[in-house]
Amino acid sequence: MGLLFLVRHATTAASAAGRNLGQRSDAGLTEDGLRLAERLACAIARELLPLPRPALRLVTSPARRCQDTAASIARALDGSSAGVVARVEAGLRELDYGSWDGLTPDECRRRDPELRAAWEADPYTVRAPSGESGADVAARSFPVLTAAEDWARHNDGRVVIVVSHNHVIRIRLAALLGLPLRDYRRRFAVDPGSYSLLMLGTDRLTEGGGATVRRLGALAQDGEC
Repeated sequence: MGLLFLVRHATTAASAAGRNLGQRSDAGLTEDGLRLAERLACAIARELLPLPRPALRLVTSPARRCQDTAASIARALDGSSAGVVARVEAGLRELDYGSWDGLTPDECRRRDPELRAAWEADPYTVRAPSGESGADVAARSFPVLTAAEDWARHNDGRVVIVVSHNHVIRIRLAALLGLPLRDYRRRFAVDPGSYSLLMLGTDRLTEGGGATVRRLGALAQDGEC
């Protein structure tokens, strides 16, 4: 049995303002986001303290906000697992919001009321205007995630940490826990700088394989380090 961390990048100006940030720009973390990334990294390092030098893989979206978050994690884990280097995977990019990129939910509703209502009812099959659906995200992210999870699940002491985005993480959680994928936005909330921790079993009872939740959307607190 291995461990899987699904980590959402820390705070950006867009996430702090409640604005969509997909693929159309590549913002970095705010000053608060950089501090949050350090606390997050310390929290993950403490989760791994019971494991003596685990075999570890760190995988990240190519977005700057994710790579900055992954860099904090790599620094925190340097003493517990030798040679931690984040591998960049393009399939882990955030949903392409298309014409909704940079907008708030209310602005999207005013711009495209019917399409937005349909998307909110079923974001897995309905695409953002000139953008992607949740199914599009799954099609490119699931092969990356499945490969990483399979590496971890068949050996005790293996850990995979995935640093990615809001939609990627929620869709994967729905799949791992056997929930309807169209409900991923309704069933899960993952804040910037949060992590979910799952134990990966070898039974394949769900689409993504057997998984047991230990943490869901956990946030590091002030003074974590």
